[in-house]
Amino acid sequence: MPVTTPRAQSASRIGSIRSLLGRIWSGHRLFVLVLIPAVLLRVDAELGYRWQVWFNDSFDYVQHTVNFNLDPTRASGYSVLLKILQPFHSYALITILQHIMGLAIAVMVYALARHRFGAPAWAATLATVPVLYDGFEIQLEHLILADIPFLFALMLAVTLLLWSKERPSLLRCAVIGLLLGISDTLRSVSLPLLVVIAVYMVIRRAGWRQIGVLIVTCALPVVAYASWFDLEHGQFAMTDSTGVFLYSRTMTFAECSKMSIPNDEKLLCTNVPPDKRPIAQAYIWTTDGYSDGLYYTNPLIRLGGSKFSPVPDRLAEKFAIAAIEAQPLAYARTVFDDTWKAFGFIRAVFPQAATYNEYLFSSHPVGIPAYNDAKIGPWTSYAAAYVQGNPDTQVVQPFAIIMEDYQRVIYLPGTIYGLILLVGAAGIVMAWRRWGGEALLPWTISLALIVIPAATAEFDYRYVLPAVPFACLAAVMAFAPDSAGGRWLRMLADGLRREPALAASGPGGGTSSGTSSSTALACNDKRDLAPDGV
Repeated sequence: MPVTTPRAQSASRIGSIRSLLGRIWSGHRLFVLVLIPAVLLRVDAELGYRWQVWFNDSFDYVQHTVNFNLDPTRASGYSVLLKILQPFHSYALITILQHIMGLAIAVMVYALARHRFGAPAWAATLATVPVLYDGFEIQLEHLILADIPFLFALMLAVTLLLWSKERPSLLRCAVIGLLLGISDTLRSVSLPLLVVIAVYMVIRRAGWRQIGVLIVTCALPVVAYASWFDLEHGQFAMTDSTGVFLYSRTMTFAECSKMSIPNDEKLLCTNVPPDKRPIAQAYIWTTDGYSDGLYYTNPLIRLGGSKFSPVPDRLAEKFAIAAIEAQPLAYARTVFDDTWKAFGFIRAVFPQAATYNEYLFSSHPVGIPAYNDAKIGPWTSYAAAYVQGNPDTQVVQPFAIIMEDYQRVIYLPGTIYGLILLVGAAGIVMAWRRWGGEALLPWTISLALIVIPAATAEFDYRYVLPAVPFACLAAVMAFAPDSAGGRWLRMLADGLRREPALAASGPGGGTSSGTSSSTALACNDKRDLAPDGV
């Protein structure tokens, strides 16, 4: 029996790797060529902004990571992830992982389009371009925020669900459910998406056992998180802010004169006319101020104590529901107006310059705020305690200016996102006999990701970015070769090819002149006299 030496084993492994890379290159050359510059852009972001950029929510995540408790205002699954990575004391590790997740999301879109739906390489690659090259997407990956891990978990769940034509196995459904549950601990907008996925599985006849397993496993992380939250905050919930956020949403239109509410909720009324009130977020984060020349006071402060606690949250939720029931058209108009902002061609400064600027690569990035101060050993802030060093963003040229200029020019306008949604919708309508086909799932998820925040809190540019890859995936799926949209494209192409042939033919199907007829005969003669194989 021949003996294999270590050198031979090493050579064999190298040969296998080369063979694998060769197959990837030959089969997916276009996507690889598009992927490489996207990787380099993310390397430039790391080198230019070492090793993270901050958003105001980032400091809450870090504080709750260091203290290892749950934030009453937002789901803290991201803090759990940061806690797992805390022993490395590195923000670079976090942002590098998030950049890899962003690239992996594009790979999943491409792989689904090619493997499962047989889309052409150019179409599958085109569907990944907004994820790979949007400057705001790259900046979101570089922020200490939960959005990219949330999007990664959700896209992975959708990829597993759509990967095969066959009914998903119980094990696959269990994994999908766990991913959905985990994504809900990262961003609470994910829980309504469970309903979307469950309804889709019913339409596709996935099987009741599969649907049941998915729902049960999705509930496991959610119940575990809510139980932990109950121990800390005395309420079995994901946050103490659901009612407060919904209250802020309704305060842009709610008029107590049109509502029937008990006395304890009347404390939440305001005398400021709806057209003079501040934006919805003001009723969450401010106590008072001026809006359109009028002074306002946040009614939530009348309840006393922290507004992010069970009693104020419950009262705020009851008030909000009463406002929606009393003024359903005003609520619908508010949700529509906020959703419509996602489709603006030019990014307007919203909600104010300070917040908008935090979504930009800048030569003067956000510093560590005073409210993040802490006395933990030698560290003066929670951000410093986490990394056990300097938490400030180090701006390094010329790498930083490249990303700053790039983001100013290269991003997906909201109008283009809207057109992508319309393309997917057209293909879904064509497949009405099959309830819209498989494209219905990512298309509905994309729309839900912009409508749910508009309905429960307020529009934010950050919430649009996770919706884009699902819209791109839906568009390419809706016009894949085996879809109703794909069959329509083939019919259209056949019709366009047929028109020149008909134009060149005379009456009765003959040629239009004797010259063309003799030419055709000559061609036929040459063909008939040609030797075999020519």
